[in-house]
Amino acid sequence: KQNIASEGENEDDIKIDIENTVVMISVSDKLLFNTASYRINSKASPLLEKLAEVINAEPSLQVMIEGHTDPRSISNAVVQDNWDLSVKRATSIVRELQLKYKVAPEKMIAAGRASYLPLVDNDTPENMAMNRRTRIVLIPDLDMFFSML
Repeated sequence: KQNIASEGENEDDIKIDIENTVVMISVSDKLLFNTASYRINSKASPLLEKLAEVINAEPSLQVMIEGHTDPRSISNAVVQDNWDLSVKRATSIVRELQLKYKVAPEKMIAAGRASYLPLVDNDTPENMAMNRRTRIVLIPDLDMFFSML
């Protein structure tokens, strides 16, 4: 966690899980975005830079960026609903990784889950905050993995 998290970040803002050969990094929305926005805030730069270093260091690695929201309705001139917000957040991260940190676009997948895969019930403001997140899934080249078996 210390390799990914920056000084001054709350440890609860970044959670790392490993299942089989897949690494999942869950990042709270407040670390990456302002409320109801898909524009990446400046606090995200150290995390994205470290993430890009990891991705770029392993040529066979694929990465999926998943946006997750809470169920509160959102609709404005640029965001139609939570589906839209979750996808726009994922594509914002993908674009930043590609354009600023030179991650190869063919290694990345952008996905939006809206509010349909919550970590916890959306029954309190604290729980809704936990569900507003971006999940970064690092996926090894499975062909290479199976060839080693």
